[in-house]
Amino acid sequence: MKTYQNWRLEEDTDQILWLYFDKQGTSTNTLDVGVMNELASILTLLSSDTTHRGLIIASAKQNGFIAGADISQFNQFRDIDEATDLLRKGQKVFEQLEKLQMTTVAMIDGFCLGGGLELSLACRYRVAEDGAKTRLGLPEVKLGIHPGWGGTVRLPRLIGAPLALDLILNGRLVSGRAAAKLGIVDVAVPKRHLVTAAKYYASSKEKPHQKTWLQKLSNTKPARVLLASYMRKKLREKISPLHYPAPFQVVDNWEWIGVDGSLPFEKEAKSAGRLFFSDTCQNLVRLFFLQERLKGLGKESQFIPKHVHVIGAGTMGGDIAAWCALQGFQVTLQDREPKLIAPAIKRAYVLFKDKLKETYLIQKAMDRLIPDVYGDGIAKADVIIEAIFEDLVTKQNLFKSIEAKAKPQAILATNTSSIPLDEINSVLQRPERLVGIHFFNPVAKMLLVEIVKGKQTDPLVVDKATAFIRKLDRLPLPVKSSPGFLVNRILMPYLMESMVMLNEGIPAVVIDKAMLEFGMPMGPITLADTVGLDICLSVAKNLSQHFHNTVPQRLTDMVANGKLGKKSGEGFYRYDKKGKQIKPKASTYNKPLEEISDRLILCMLNESFACLREEVVADGDLLDAGMVFGTGFAPFRGGPIHYAKARGIPELFALYVKQSEARGEKPSNLKMWDAGVETIT
Repeated sequence: MKTYQNWRLEEDTDQILWLYFDKQGTSTNTLDVGVMNELASILTLLSSDTTHRGLIIASAKQNGFIAGADISQFNQFRDIDEATDLLRKGQKVFEQLEKLQMTTVAMIDGFCLGGGLELSLACRYRVAEDGAKTRLGLPEVKLGIHPGWGGTVRLPRLIGAPLALDLILNGRLVSGRAAAKLGIVDVAVPKRHLVTAAKYYASSKEKPHQKTWLQKLSNTKPARVLLASYMRKKLREKISPLHYPAPFQVVDNWEWIGVDGSLPFEKEAKSAGRLFFSDTCQNLVRLFFLQERLKGLGKESQFIPKHVHVIGAGTMGGDIAAWCALQGFQVTLQDREPKLIAPAIKRAYVLFKDKLKETYLIQKAMDRLIPDVYGDGIAKADVIIEAIFEDLVTKQNLFKSIEAKAKPQAILATNTSSIPLDEINSVLQRPERLVGIHFFNPVAKMLLVEIVKGKQTDPLVVDKATAFIRKLDRLPLPVKSSPGFLVNRILMPYLMESMVMLNEGIPAVVIDKAMLEFGMPMGPITLADTVGLDICLSVAKNLSQHFHNTVPQRLTDMVANGKLGKKSGEGFYRYDKKGKQIKPKASTYNKPLEEISDRLILCMLNESFACLREEVVADGDLLDAGMVFGTGFAPFRGGPIHYAKARGIPELFALYVKQSEARGEKPSNLKMWDAGVETIT
C-alpha cells in the first residue's frame, strides 16, 4: 500500500483495514492541513473499495487518540475567508469519511478532543477505552471559538440537542464510560478488550446509536425556539456574550438553522471563521501557548520523586496531600494530633470519589494517604512540604527539625504565601535546600503553583521542584522570593482598595458587580470572603511591613470579632450552613461601574509593573500567565500586562495619576510604570 507521512494503512487477516494516525515529528496527534490532505487522499482511495469488511481508525501514539486541531495554525490565517475555507475543506474530508461504503469505526484510547471527536462522529461506530485517561469532548469554546468541522451539527444529531449542547457550550470533557451512557460512543471497554470490540463493530450489521423520540424532538423548530431561550439565560448567568461570544453563536446557529441538510455545516464554518479573529479568541489562544510554556518547564530534570511528606493538615496542607495522593504519590500527612488530620482524610475521600469514580481506585488512593502524627515519613520522603500557619519563627524552628531528619537529597519546600525564603532559611545549615512551592486555594481547582527561588536556593533544587509540580499536573511559575511573591503581591492591593471603597460608602454588591462586568470570575469582596479574611489580614500585614501599605481597620476588626468570611458563616457577606452566600439587599449606585473597575485594575497594574521592574518574574507574559491561572484574571483580556498594552499604557498611566491626585495622594511609585513599560516594549 501507498506510504504516507502521518498515516499508516494496514490490512489484517479478517479483511479489515486499520488506519493508524501517527503524526510525524510529534508525540501527540493533532490535525493540520497536511494531515487532513493526506486523510482526504486515503479516503478517496477507499471510496471505491468493496473488498474489505470495514475500516478502523486508531492512534499509533501511546498518549492518546487525537488532541484536536493544531492550535499553531490559528495564528496563520490571513483573513476570515481563508479561515472559513479551511474549515469547509475539513468538513468535506469528514463528509468523505461519513460516506464510505465500508463500515467505519473510531477506536478511542486516551484523549479524543475537538477535531478528534469530530472525526470520530463521522464514523459509523465509536468504541472507547474505559480507563481514567480516556476523555472525550469539544472544548473549543475555551479557545474563544466553537467546533468548526461538524461537531455542532453531528453531536446534536447523534444524542439530541440538550445533552450535546451542554457539552459544547461548556467545553466539558467526559470519560469513555460516560460517553457510552450518553450515546456518543457505542461501547466503552477495558483496554485489553478494545481491539476485539473495534473488530466486532467493523464487521457488525447492527444499527448505530439511535436517538430517543425526545432527542429527535429536541432538534425540531418549536423545540429549538424554546430551548434556545433557556440556554441563553443559563449562559448569561455565567458569562457575557460580549466577553465570550462563541457559546452564544452555537445556540444562534442551532436555533436558526437546525441540524438537517448541508446548511448547518456552512453556517458553522462561517461563524467559527469569524470567531478566529475576535479579541477573545486571540487572547485565549495566546494563553494556551503560555500554558504550554509553563508545561514545558522542568522537562530536563531527571528527578523522580515517589514519597511526599506534608506537614500541616489544615485546609491547604490537607488538600495538597490529597492531590499528591490522587496523582499516584505515597503521601504521609503530619499534624500534632490525629483529630487534626481526620478532617483532611475525609476531604480527600470526597476528592477521590469525585475524580476516580471506581471503588477500587478510590481505595488505592486512600491507601496512599497515610496519617503520620509522629513525622516518621520525613526520613523517607523525597519531597517535604511545610504548610503550617504564617509565622516566621515557627517555620524556622520546624525546618531546623526537618533538616536534621530528612534525606540529604530530599527537597525542603515551604508553602508560605508571603514570607521571603531568605528569612526562613537563615536557620538552616544548608539554606540552598529550601524552595518555595506555593499552591493556591482550592488546590484541586487552581492550576498555578509558584516555584519560589530565594537568593541562596540551589538552581537544581528549583528544577526538581518544577519537575515535581509538573508530575502533579499543575503549572509551575518561577518567581523570585520577595514579599508576597507574584500573585499575592499583585492581588492584595486590589483587595485592600476594594475595602477602602467600602469605607467610602460604595456597597459591596456594586463593587463586585463592577468587576464581574469587567470579566473577573468573582468580585473582590466575595473573593476576600472566599479566601478567608484571616488569611487576607495575615498576608496584608506581612506585605505592609515591606511596602508600608495601610491595612484597613475594618478588616482587622472583623477578624478580631470572628467574622472570617465563608468559613465562619459571615464576613462582608453572610453565608448559610452549606457555604452559599445569602443574597444581600439590593443597592443603588448612580455612577458608571467602569470608574470602580478602572480604579481597582489600576491598583493591580501598578503593582504588576513594580514586579516587572524588580524582576519578581522573568517577563510580562509569565506575569499574565500567573494572574490568569493563579487568580482567574479575566482570561479573554489576556492578563494584566496584555490588557494594559491593548488599552494603551500612556492612557492608563494618566488615569492612574489623575485618580491618585483626586484622593490627595502623590504616588511615590509611579516610576515603576516607566520600568514596566521598558520591560515589555
